[in-house]
Amino acid sequence: MSVKVSVVIPVYNPGEYIEDCISSLLRQSLPDDEYEAIFVDDGSTDATPARLDEIAAAHPNMHVIHQESSGWSGKPRNVGTAAAKGEFVMYVDNDDWLGDEALERMYRYGVENGSDVIIGKMAGKGRPVPVELFRVNRPRASVSNAPLIDSLTPHKMFRREFLESNGIKFREGRRRLEDHVFVVETYLRAANISVLSDYLCYYHIKREDASNAGFQRFDPVGYYGNLREALDIVEQYTEPGKIRDGLYRRWLRNEMVERLRGKRLLSLPEDYRAELFTEIRGVVTERFGPGVAAGMQPTQQIVAALIVDDRLGDIEELARWESGIKPVGRLEGLAWDGGSLKVDFTAEYQVSDAPMTFRSEGGEDLLAPQLAEDTLSRIAGLGVSIVAPVEKSKVDLVVRERSTAAEFFQPVEFTRERIPVGSGSTFRQELRATATIDPETAANGAPLGDGIWDVLFRISSCGWTKETRLGSVRADQVEESRLGRLTGSPRRVVLPYWTEPHGNLSLDVDLATGRIDRDVRRLAPEDVRIESGRVKLPVPLAVGPSAGTEPVVLRFKSAGADTVQADATLTAAPKGAVLTAELPDGLLPGQVWDMGLGMPSARRGKPRWSSLPAVLRVADDGSVAAAEPAPAEKPAAKPAAKKKPAPAPKKRSFPRRVAGRIKRGLFG
Repeated sequence: MSVKVSVVIPVYNPGEYIEDCISSLLRQSLPDDEYEAIFVDDGSTDATPARLDEIAAAHPNMHVIHQESSGWSGKPRNVGTAAAKGEFVMYVDNDDWLGDEALERMYRYGVENGSDVIIGKMAGKGRPVPVELFRVNRPRASVSNAPLIDSLTPHKMFRREFLESNGIKFREGRRRLEDHVFVVETYLRAANISVLSDYLCYYHIKREDASNAGFQRFDPVGYYGNLREALDIVEQYTEPGKIRDGLYRRWLRNEMVERLRGKRLLSLPEDYRAELFTEIRGVVTERFGPGVAAGMQPTQQIVAALIVDDRLGDIEELARWESGIKPVGRLEGLAWDGGSLKVDFTAEYQVSDAPMTFRSEGGEDLLAPQLAEDTLSRIAGLGVSIVAPVEKSKVDLVVRERSTAAEFFQPVEFTRERIPVGSGSTFRQELRATATIDPETAANGAPLGDGIWDVLFRISSCGWTKETRLGSVRADQVEESRLGRLTGSPRRVVLPYWTEPHGNLSLDVDLATGRIDRDVRRLAPEDVRIESGRVKLPVPLAVGPSAGTEPVVLRFKSAGADTVQADATLTAAPKGAVLTAELPDGLLPGQVWDMGLGMPSARRGKPRWSSLPAVLRVADDGSVAAAEPAPAEKPAAKPAAKKKPAPAPKKRSFPRRVAGRIKRGLFG
């Protein structure tokens, strides 16, 4: 069997952080003889070389190359590529990891579409990843029809013959942005590029110690010198015009303008700000024509013009104003409509805790930054537009899985409302939206995985794109409609709930937390009715008008540990559902029976039980009544055991420590 994919991993002193990477490679769904992993140890001085040798000895498709330290990732990646036997090469960093089916799915997608480059959906834990690029699958993408330029990290799959025949390699030595140079050349020379967005392929991780190379403060002179090399590649393979300006715009926006905005700029020491500004201005004035900045949002154009005009002080003043901008929202409605959760909300920007305002003048809507008059005058003299394209403002709703940071856009419809402020021409803009979350299709057409999914909204307006959680501010009626629902096949519960202490909206998918118990415990004994040999009680679930039989079970347990169960049916009620079950024959007279509600759980394959705050008392004559449980007797105190010395603490691996923190956050 020929090797389909070679995974190349440059390695330098990752310590325990490499364990998730190793585990994800060993879990790949491709058969072992169809892929290989090549770890290139770049002179590690920790225990990693021995660990990699151990892995290679145990797994024939895992290989290790040891070499002297080269100082950066370029040479190890080239060495690994030269040793690769696969049809495709996938680059992975030693502190990141892959989805279990990533190699299989990306390879198949690349073969189906004749692709030279395949980009798999990414999630960022503490690190930014492209968002717009992964809205949909893109089988035939290019720099002219997709935002490929937003993704310049090398964590992609490349056809090996394509790289070799074109002589495309990583720049070597200690340098920045060697991945930009490599990736942008592949974009401009590939016959086809495919973007796979319906499966989470790559987890891009920020270490706890923030020691990833990308998080270290860089030397501006070297950094922007290396950036010029990426611009050289664009110049070599494009003609002057729209496409070249659009590609250049990515670096102007991300690596220059955005570094000089808001809190990001103000957090830097003043001397470093000045050095950074000087190097940025050098690139902007040397390499970018007017068409590059012209395609950006107005606020970005203002910063770009101030760069050219050598106005760092004005940029700092603008940054102080921008640092007060934040998105705010109000949850107006939350209800199940069929199998989908409808989320109604409003959203807008605030500045310094007041609504952001705009002004109308001469038939145009204009930005109204709160800056000194002389600063505003200088900006006006630069000839840049301060027109505010409020008619293009948009809002998105996103669900994000808490442990992995996988996120997916949900369908949303919205309107833009202009609300006058005072009696003049000033107004604020409010976005009024309704989003639809279908748990069975919400992950780009696939079901949401079990776990906790946080709900966020993201506003894009006038050059700002900011997101925040939804739900802490909400209408009074929302609580009444906050119900779980049975979805999917096999059935599982999806439960909206409020986080603590902030009260944000999250979804518990397949009873990953104990939140359902809180809703069940709200029942009172008088809510449980016995009618004609049946027990009826309300349950916190939304059901359709003809739900009928569902895999919900009532359990009756006596003090003598006898247990009987009864299947139940659900029918719609004004506030949730009513559960009805036949009283089973095994309820013996003269006993008190604790009651438990069993909800289906797809991942468990059996019910997940919640104790009801009521018991059934069966009299000697066989009559049955619901009652409040008697106070539990306090158990007798056990004699104190002799205290044993505490064992030495075990050092937990990084993924176990992450899991522990997540567990404490959920249940602590």
